[in-house]
Amino acid sequence: MVAVSEKLDDVLHRLAFEKIDGAARENESDPLLARLQSLGTEVWIDTGELEKAQEIWKDEFTALTTNNTLANQVVQSGTMDATIEDTIRKIRREGLELSVEEMIMDVGFVINCKVALRLVQAFKVKVSVELHPAVSRNIERTLHFGRRYYRVCPEYFTVKVPLTPEGYLAVRTLRREKIPVNFTLGFSVRQNYLAARLGNPNFVNVFLGRLNQVVIDHHAGTGELVGEKVTLATQQALRSARKNYEEVGTRLIAASIRNGEQVAFLAGLDVLTIPPAATQEFQESGKSPEQIISHADDSIAAGIDPQHFLAKRFAELWKMSAEFKNFVDALVARPDLDSMRGKELDEIARGVNLFHPFSDADLQKIREHGKIPDLSAWPESIALDDLMTQSALQSFAKDQSALDDRIRSFLK
Repeated sequence: MVAVSEKLDDVLHRLAFEKIDGAARENESDPLLARLQSLGTEVWIDTGELEKAQEIWKDEFTALTTNNTLANQVVQSGTMDATIEDTIRKIRREGLELSVEEMIMDVGFVINCKVALRLVQAFKVKVSVELHPAVSRNIERTLHFGRRYYRVCPEYFTVKVPLTPEGYLAVRTLRREKIPVNFTLGFSVRQNYLAARLGNPNFVNVFLGRLNQVVIDHHAGTGELVGEKVTLATQQALRSARKNYEEVGTRLIAASIRNGEQVAFLAGLDVLTIPPAATQEFQESGKSPEQIISHADDSIAAGIDPQHFLAKRFAELWKMSAEFKNFVDALVARPDLDSMRGKELDEIARGVNLFHPFSDADLQKIREHGKIPDLSAWPESIALDDLMTQSALQSFAKDQSALDDRIRSFLK
């Protein structure tokens, strides 16, 4: 079985690998993006679609992010159909015995690589590639696919690992192996502080646009600056961690940006990953560079009605209790940490209400509702950041399922 697995890995590597040719092209500069850079902010584009990135690309962009949703958009366009057919044919030619689901996973790996490599070939910058959601609760498979991605393009690929108990633990190993990690699906200060202390990923995220939206959807206020407040609080916590713990170098990505105003407001953060539409809106805002200032150290008033019954739950997103800091200190000091399994971390973290034991039926319910959860459907005992992360993961799983179905249609 080991020989078969090694042969499969070699076959998939040959199918996914591409030599990166040529030098980075010269691009025009944008004064507003240059202003962000001068304030210490790295600027990325959030898309898997090459053509959309090319339309807005400027010299200041230094990376791109993709995810299951964005990859699915590319695949559903038909751009990858020939590659899917070719990959299936070549795997079968090798005589490897794979189940239908194994074939879909492995073809999907190759397709994700190809989506990302189109971007690498065009721009010669780092591209974040997302793992299949099916591996998110399995340390060994997370490590296996993370290593696979890195092997294909070590110079340019960053591996996106989703926030689960197994993800937290897998990141420790990947980082020891010097594999760059973008630890994704974060929604609170505490989630990302734990990630930085536990595994030191290169990047963590706050999906800020979804936080604004969940407030709006529940009529708990205007939703203005809610995600921004969480993001700025997370930035401050990470700066403190980088200062106080020499092993921590984790940087923050502001993700799920919805418009150009948010781009301007978030100047001074470590990284902004911006969808093409929001990028264009920012570039065409009419603002002068001098009007773009950092709010990284500001005190932000979020658009939440303090009288609303959900107000306290939202406030927990940007706060981190002394109890939680003590929990992190104790966890990092445990001698059995590197042999810990996801289930163990899951159970330990229940003491700080970090991971709710969602059943399969619960997860299906979350998936059917969409990426913004219905808080009235869940007890207040479930932490909001945990529920938001599960909603995001299940939303990605739904889009991944559509991508998988596209591959399945070629398996005749």
